[in-house]
Amino acid sequence: MLLVGLTGGIGSGKSTVADLFAGLGAGVVDTDLLARELTEPGTPTLARIVAEFGPGLLQSDGNLDRAQLRERVFADHAARTRLEAILHPPIRALMLERATRLQTPYALLVIPLLFETGSESLVERVLAVDCPQAVQIERVRRRSGLSETQIARIMA
Repeated sequence: MLLVGLTGGIGSGKSTVADLFAGLGAGVVDTDLLARELTEPGTPTLARIVAEFGPGLLQSDGNLDRAQLRERVFADHAARTRLEAILHPPIRALMLERATRLQTPYALLVIPLLFETGSESLVERVLAVDCPQAVQIERVRRRSGLSETQIARIMA
């Protein structure tokens, strides 16, 4: 199976491109979705995040308060580094596990931080999605309701 790494910034159109390839029969493993799965209530990864950042990051129903975590880690580089150290190893392991189960001639591994995590060594080709920054900001604002300041922190 040919593995293609799909990467790009927030709001660049990665999900749209992945959906187009899926419609053509490609397997898709999206690491953003894996991160959500790995941080569901009761998971070891969520427990590690809470141990590192405190129980205040949990909502009353036990779900991760993603907005609060986002504010913390994008305002503090050291906190972001600690979070990535918790998240990236299990995401990578689950991504590889899911990719090996695919029965398709080629598969897209959607990895926003492909180069930053050294994941380019796992794929045979890289497809980068890009668009003007103003388009990215507008897309993210529409889908998430984040302010331009918050989006700028994420994009930095």
